[in-house]
Amino acid sequence: MKKRFSPRVPSAVRRHRRTALVTASAALMAPLLAPLLSGTPGGVAADRRLENDFTAAADEYDVPRSVLMGVSYLQSRWDSHSGAPSVGGGFGPMHLVDTRLAQKADPAAQPRGSAVALAGPSPSQAAKPGGKRTGQPSDLQQAARLTGEAEERLRKDTAANVRGGAALLAETQRRLGKPLSDNPADWWEAVARFPGLDDTTEAATYANDVFGVIHQGAHRTTDAGQSVTLPASPDVHPRALKNGAARPKEVECPAELSCSWLSAPYTEIDDDAYGNHDLGDRPKDQKIEYIVIHDTEASLRSMFQTVQDPTEASWHYSIRSKDGHVTQHIRTKDMAWHSGSQFVNARSIGIEHEGFLTQPDTWYTEQMYRSSARLVRYLAKKYSVPLDRQHIFGHDSVPAPTAESIPDMHEDPGPFWDWRHYFDLLGAPLRATAGPDSPMVTVLPDYSTYKPRYTGCGGHGVPCAPHGSSAVRLHTEPADNAPLIQDPGRRPNGEDSTEDVSDLGSRVSAGQTYAVAERRGDWTAIWFLGKKAWFKNPKKYPTAVGAAGRMVTPKEGLSEVPVYGRALPEEDAYPDGITEPTESPLPYTLGEGQRYVTMSHTTGSYIDRSTFEYTPSPVVMGQEMYYEIQFGYRLAYVRASDVDVVDAPALAGPQGQAGGHPPR
Repeated sequence: MKKRFSPRVPSAVRRHRRTALVTASAALMAPLLAPLLSGTPGGVAADRRLENDFTAAADEYDVPRSVLMGVSYLQSRWDSHSGAPSVGGGFGPMHLVDTRLAQKADPAAQPRGSAVALAGPSPSQAAKPGGKRTGQPSDLQQAARLTGEAEERLRKDTAANVRGGAALLAETQRRLGKPLSDNPADWWEAVARFPGLDDTTEAATYANDVFGVIHQGAHRTTDAGQSVTLPASPDVHPRALKNGAARPKEVECPAELSCSWLSAPYTEIDDDAYGNHDLGDRPKDQKIEYIVIHDTEASLRSMFQTVQDPTEASWHYSIRSKDGHVTQHIRTKDMAWHSGSQFVNARSIGIEHEGFLTQPDTWYTEQMYRSSARLVRYLAKKYSVPLDRQHIFGHDSVPAPTAESIPDMHEDPGPFWDWRHYFDLLGAPLRATAGPDSPMVTVLPDYSTYKPRYTGCGGHGVPCAPHGSSAVRLHTEPADNAPLIQDPGRRPNGEDSTEDVSDLGSRVSAGQTYAVAERRGDWTAIWFLGKKAWFKNPKKYPTAVGAAGRMVTPKEGLSEVPVYGRALPEEDAYPDGITEPTESPLPYTLGEGQRYVTMSHTTGSYIDRSTFEYTPSPVVMGQEMYYEIQFGYRLAYVRASDVDVVDAPALAGPQGQAGGHPPR
């Protein structure tokens, strides 16, 4: 019997038509596009140069315009990232890969614009892929040869980049012996080869994602402020996938992902410690309630070394940035040491995403978002985890288990993780569920246009480049120059909250839902960490929308109730031989008249893991009920016996998505 080691948590048709036909098509689509374009900030006319670039390139190379746009959407969501490369060495809206850059050996973290390289190959222990193939990758050098464009123009110039992508697709189609057809369905094999994926399952999934976008259509404002619309093509469909790739028996993954296995060790370290996870029998002995989204803050290659080290932390899955490949490390029945809270670890699955929160354009690729969403959908269905922001949340929302642990909790995946897009991919879009005057609101800024100030991306105090964000900042009064809300738990010595990219003290995030405390003109106040917190929420470009649901408030006669970072069983639930852990209320209170949103309730539980065992430790289950609440940026728990539940029903009134917001 050995004592448990407590490790450090480490913290994406051919429309062969001439100008007249394109103009006519735009006129026919005007009623459809009107509501989409109405969110353009300040009434400024939409910039459609990129759409014209797609039209011209598709026309020149006889590629269906919808295919070209669909591929670009999967490569970059039509973003150009100011001509700087991804971690995979890809540039521009077509993500054309500079092969010399991609072949550099060291995949260590580098910001866009630096010499970055592909992440390392799958580990030797990984499953063999579904099948190797040689295809036409999105090769920038080859695009230069085909188009006659200088490589530098292909990197920096959007029109040249799109033209290079069209040339590569047409060349791939010719090499496959297929005609340059108007029918998008004839291009499926060429699309599958475009990203240069080595695995046939992953390539087929990629092609189907492209054809899914073509089928459904898409619209967004790019990082360059250009409005791009791909009209839906209902007659174009993805293909039925064949059986997935062979994989190790340990792997738990959806069939459309080709997943690998790289085991994390469960082993004794010495007489006083063990690592790096705990055995369990979930969901039989403990329900899985949460899925926690992390970023690695390191290259995946180094994280593979970390997860195989018994003195380090662990997690269930890793997802590679450049192509979204998934590697599993721990069976979901067992408990990884990933969140900084043993209580959350016991009830959750942890997924690490290769990347750095200060470098979203380099690392947070569309392929990674999509693989992650597929994996989470699969796990959520398997374990009945609700697809909402109190059950699918970031490492930055994990509640600190004790008061003294608050300053040590993590901040990933940060304000640049696109939660709104992520939940769209999960099939559970974040949206208004009540009218604008509801007593609850869901935070929902328009990611592409809402660009609050941040510092710390290039060093302490260094301003970050303007970037779309999921996070909205909170003030003590309804004014832009009012002080930021303070978090006494995070900064116990009284330091002020800041605009630093890692400072959560005065922020809320897309999809999080709060009780309204007051409204004044364009400003809304919510209850946050026991106080009123104000954010700008103009009606024309809202940063939050009406929400229906349930809230908790102190029972009559109670001036305040304690708030906890974990739900522990009552004293008499512990059997002989198991010592009851010390209860540690957080340094906040839920005051009389305040309300906080709850999406679930639970009973307390505890697992004593002070010793090394070859079998799962018993779970101590309590009877006392707790409500999980959105208390600050992080979640928290209150005893059901201390609070009453208040309903906020769906109300009549506008219930659309939040509009765009001018940069702040």
